[in-house]
Amino acid sequence: MPQQIKQRIHELKELLQNYNYAYYVLDNPSVPDETYDRLYRELEQLEQDYPHYLTLDSPTQKVGGQVLESFTKVQHDSPMLSLGNAFSYEELQEFDKRMKELCQEDIRYTCELKIDGLAVSLKYQDGILVQGATRGDGITGEDITHNIKTISSIPLRLQTPLTLEARGECFMPKQAFLDLNGQREEQGEAVFANPRNAAAGSLRQLDSKIAASRQLDMFLYAGQMDNVTSQVELLNALKQAGLKTNQETKLCQNIDEVWNFIEDMMQKRSNLAYDIDGVVVKVNDFNQRERIGFTNKAPKWAIAYKFPAEEATTVVLDIEWTLGRTGVVTPTAIMEPVFIAGSTVQRASLHNVDLILEKDIRIGDTVIIHKAGDIIPEVKLVDLNKRPTDSQPYSIPTHCPECHSHLVHLQDEVALRCINPHCSAQIRASLAHFVSRQAMNITGLGDKVSAKLFDAQLVQDVADLYTLTYDDLIGLDKIKDKSANKLLESIHASKKNSLERLLFGLGIRHVGVKQASELAKHFEQLEHLVSATQEELAKIEGVGVVVAESIQNYFDLPEVKRLLDKLKQAQVNFTYLGLSKENLDQKQTVFSGKTIVLTGKLEYLNRDQAIEYITNLGGKVTNSVSSKTDLVIAGEQAGSKLEKAQRLNIDIWDEAKLKEILEQNNM
Repeated sequence: MPQQIKQRIHELKELLQNYNYAYYVLDNPSVPDETYDRLYRELEQLEQDYPHYLTLDSPTQKVGGQVLESFTKVQHDSPMLSLGNAFSYEELQEFDKRMKELCQEDIRYTCELKIDGLAVSLKYQDGILVQGATRGDGITGEDITHNIKTISSIPLRLQTPLTLEARGECFMPKQAFLDLNGQREEQGEAVFANPRNAAAGSLRQLDSKIAASRQLDMFLYAGQMDNVTSQVELLNALKQAGLKTNQETKLCQNIDEVWNFIEDMMQKRSNLAYDIDGVVVKVNDFNQRERIGFTNKAPKWAIAYKFPAEEATTVVLDIEWTLGRTGVVTPTAIMEPVFIAGSTVQRASLHNVDLILEKDIRIGDTVIIHKAGDIIPEVKLVDLNKRPTDSQPYSIPTHCPECHSHLVHLQDEVALRCINPHCSAQIRASLAHFVSRQAMNITGLGDKVSAKLFDAQLVQDVADLYTLTYDDLIGLDKIKDKSANKLLESIHASKKNSLERLLFGLGIRHVGVKQASELAKHFEQLEHLVSATQEELAKIEGVGVVVAESIQNYFDLPEVKRLLDKLKQAQVNFTYLGLSKENLDQKQTVFSGKTIVLTGKLEYLNRDQAIEYITNLGGKVTNSVSSKTDLVIAGEQAGSKLEKAQRLNIDIWDEAKLKEILEQNNM
């Protein structure tokens, strides 16, 4: 029996290793997600029951949980050198001329994207990951193995038992950066300036569970491997070994082809899922590299072409303060409109008081702005040479813009916060959140109607929505018969929503859409979640210690207990209505294990509803079309995503087909 258990654990590890390789390295998933999840859970259970068979290369060891007291310094086997820079076509021509003079023959170049992240070294011993380290000063770095192991695209065991050191760039994808900053800003925490800083902060966490939650990724581009004579061969060998390389790489016959690649990437950079700040140009042939050699700081045979910064200059007209549902007061710069990186910008979040003071931003200042992660407008710096002579430092508000209560800095927070629980702006914001599309999806109840209900003292908390009558609504300004009936229908329909919508709508601190979904799937009944211990909560995917504590603190509040009683009396559903992971394993649907992209305008459903229904039927909805996309659902005015799907021969549905499938599944 023990031998059979050991053999089964070995089989599961091999299967999951191969599935990870196909998904993350080959970009070609080989099994549905639910199949992977089922096998993963089987392995996890066996390792819990037979811990003496647990090994460091098991896929279950990627979830995080190790906590260090400090980082250990490690010395690199060979220096991790930097690169020289080029900023123009003429400088690239000079580089090409030097290479030809040193080699006295034609040169071919590889072009690779310069990922805006952190250089990291990975060491494998007989195919097993034994160390991950930062670049540091190039000679000595920090051991971050506990965090590196949590990154999905980094294998704990290679496809072959190689002993090697591979180097590459660790980064945070743009969407992960936006999600992280959104969560931090809502909770009154300092936001990261850009994805690179966010990746650096994540890799330097002593608690690996924090790093595991940050959705980091990595591309490899260097390593010492036998029988490899060129950069193209090296990248292929790294990929075959199980390491992820960037597919946006090109072998160029001359420097003009290099320039064409650079121009093409400058156009495409905003559409990439990650930040880049240039293109790295390398001599492809390793024999030629040996003849060209190194300086004491950098290889002579490589150069980084740096993209020009996408920045613009404008003037700050005002600073506006808005109050969120958690009481955080957020400043926004109102500016003269300016065009940058594909759109006109006239607002930029200043995030918190510390940023205003640190950059000394004042009304009337001329500022330079850019888009963090090519997406979010951000004030980079103030042009002090253009500051008006009568300029005065900006006066930070001391009172809530809505209820005029004193604003406070809570311990360890950078945000100003209104802590008045009866602040009307917070209550209105909570109502708006509760009825939003990703929460209870009550249509017709926007900010203006919510404010009218609150001002008329008809609604003091979200449960009061379910006590509204026709007479209550028709008595409000500009609410007519038709809109009153529609609103009541929508409120009534929301009672039947699945539990995850209610959980998200309650606005529990740190609980986003994903966490709400995982909690609902796991506990299935609200009463089971309410009675769960912190230890039980922390074990759930995407939750962890901080979120678990927040959930328990929320449900311990007397006012929350009263709120839930009112919701229960109103017959709001407290049960998860989607398919649990276990049920998904048993019930196969047309979406099971499929990766799906929605594009264009949907008429029958809104996008959030479509995502919810597809997910509940076992599908996974992503934002971009790639070779691993199984299906594209195209609404009206579908654009480039539809065109790419057609080029890749991916199945395409219209909305009528989606509606038909959902109706077949009683949705």
